[in-house]
Amino acid sequence: MRKPTLSLAIATLAGGLALGAQAQSTYQPQGLYSADDILDAGVYLTANPGERVGEVEDILLDEAMQITALVVESGSALGLGGREFIVESGSFTLMTDLENDGDAEHRVMLEASAEELEGYPTYNDAWWAQARERSREAWMRTQEGAESAWQATQEGAERAWETTRENARQAWEAARDAVTPDE
Repeated sequence: MRKPTLSLAIATLAGGLALGAQAQSTYQPQGLYSADDILDAGVYLTANPGERVGEVEDILLDEAMQITALVVESGSALGLGGREFIVESGSFTLMTDLENDGDAEHRVMLEASAEELEGYPTYNDAWWAQARERSREAWMRTQEGAESAWQATQEGAERAWETTRENARQAWEAARDAVTPDE
């Protein structure tokens, strides 16, 4: 299944695939990553870095344009049967090697065994619908929490203002009474 890919030069990839993926290089970090360069990058297991298990088919972003997962097309490596599966952010590392001509070669390294890969969710319409709903619900909870925090802040500020005003009135009266001669 192929969803429309965002065709912006995903500057949100700056700092290396955010949310858990770390950019590493044998030289210097790039600082800015192109989604186009990462798409089709080889995917390998850290325990067996010589055997390619697939390639990056898609990069999934959340509402804040942060990477939440990669879609990996497995081919027939490790008996995975040529399926597309999801690798959540935090479960992979991006290795970047700079070639002599200045081009960068990316490799996605997975901290998983071949057996664990079989348990990774398959990327299909059912997964997509469920993930979108979970993400939407999380986004709504975040918004509600922010609105609630804002409301509590406003109410606290109003109480602080009233308290300050009352304390200032009492201080004024005390100061006035202190300088007013008794009759």
